[in-house]
Amino acid sequence: MTILTTARLRLEAISDHHFDGLFKMNSQPEVMQYITGKPETPAKTRAMIERVKARWIEYGFSWWSFIETDSDEIIGAGCIQHLGRDPANPLEIGWRLRKDKWGLGYASEAAQAMAAFAFDKLEADSLYAVCHQDNHGSAHVMKKLGMQYRGIERWYEMDTAVWSMDKAAWVTKV
Repeated sequence: MTILTTARLRLEAISDHHFDGLFKMNSQPEVMQYITGKPETPAKTRAMIERVKARWIEYGFSWWSFIETDSDEIIGAGCIQHLGRDPANPLEIGWRLRKDKWGLGYASEAAQAMAAFAFDKLEADSLYAVCHQDNHGSAHVMKKLGMQYRGIERWYEMDTAVWSMDKAAWVTKV
């Protein structure tokens, strides 16, 4: 499983020993507000870990835990996955952070590393991102990453703001 590193983070493939940190994050109502609308239960976090482990085996990519190197704590999670969880669709990038880590640049830092992985290692032609229309923080990270707004589309049982970038835009950016 691929470990990515940034100046302040270590991104490790989600595994069983990440449960406590992931549940701490996913149980925060503010974190889940635009994702599911409610905090996750321990059972849902465990089920997510099992799904993610299976995807790592099947595809060679999925969700990472963001571990802050200074504290060695899980402060977020992010992914490269198939949009809509369907292998026929292009790749999607996504992230979430503990509320106390919002606004500190961690999402952008992790997104840069994950996008590089998608374009350089997976040789993706494009990368998509979706967020709740009211999630301005996530949209800001998408814009900062160099993505372009595409419009509103239905994904994950909600009308989402869709952003994308192609490999040529990524190569120009880096």
